[in-house]
Amino acid sequence: MQIYLPIAELPISVLTVLGLSGAVGFISGLFGVGGGFLLTPLLIFLDIPPAVAVATVAAQVAGSSMTGVLTYLRRKALDLKLGGVLVTGGIVGTVLGVLFFNAMRRLGQLELVITLSYVTLFSIIGGLMLYDALRAMLRVRAGKPARLKRRGGMHPWWMGLPFRQRFYRSGLYCSVLPIALLAIVIGFIGAVLGVGGGFILVPGLIYFFRIPPAVVVGTSLFQILVTMTGATVLHAVTNQSVDIVLAVLLLLGGVIGAQFGGRAARNLNVESFRLLLALLILSVGLRFAIELFIPPNEPFSVVVPESAR
Repeated sequence: MQIYLPIAELPISVLTVLGLSGAVGFISGLFGVGGGFLLTPLLIFLDIPPAVAVATVAAQVAGSSMTGVLTYLRRKALDLKLGGVLVTGGIVGTVLGVLFFNAMRRLGQLELVITLSYVTLFSIIGGLMLYDALRAMLRVRAGKPARLKRRGGMHPWWMGLPFRQRFYRSGLYCSVLPIALLAIVIGFIGAVLGVGGGFILVPGLIYFFRIPPAVVVGTSLFQILVTMTGATVLHAVTNQSVDIVLAVLLLLGGVIGAQFGGRAARNLNVESFRLLLALLILSVGLRFAIELFIPPNEPFSVVVPESAR
């Protein structure tokens, strides 16, 4: 069964879209990531225009994150105070990201920017996460603690910057400045690539701020929900690239998958969590890297300037 997408301007299989969005929704609930870093490239591989894929996936990420937020809120595994700082920075980054997205689209360089960004970002982050996860697993097998414990009073310098706040749910006493900066970067990346940014936020909060993974997942989904909702509205208003039909299909499959993913996350230990997430990120980066060396079916294309439409 196929359905025509009015903004993407092509027909697509309903079952294929529902299957992809359901699987990505499951991953979203399992790892506390928006899932857009998987869904956006998958849609691009299905010949959805990159601008439409990025903008429409933002709507799906927001919808699937909503169910995850409710699940973790009921479990009291969500730090709303920390989430407020992340949301504030994320909104600033989202606005900047949409402005950059529109500028690259006008210049005709958007697809190249998206592809190179995926390869670079995912290779670096996935590689670092894989190295750290494997090192921790080897230490555990050798009978040593996964991480060297810090002595009392020892903290990274960025945690001692001004404007320190205590986040009771996360067990954190830290400056809000590095947290807000991390959120701005993630908001920017999310708006440009159509990703929730959880694949950066989750390891960032775990590795740099030592926040328990159980709290990180729910708090990450909360930040993703707000920033992706904002990105969807901005994309729809500024460049009209949100395909409602595709968004509804993605949302339907994503919401169902996220519920199962949230339940499965209860049985996932920390070391397996980090290893699986690293492999997932690296696999997407590798797929985009391969795409750079595959000759396109149509080496030439005609782009009609927006002013002439």
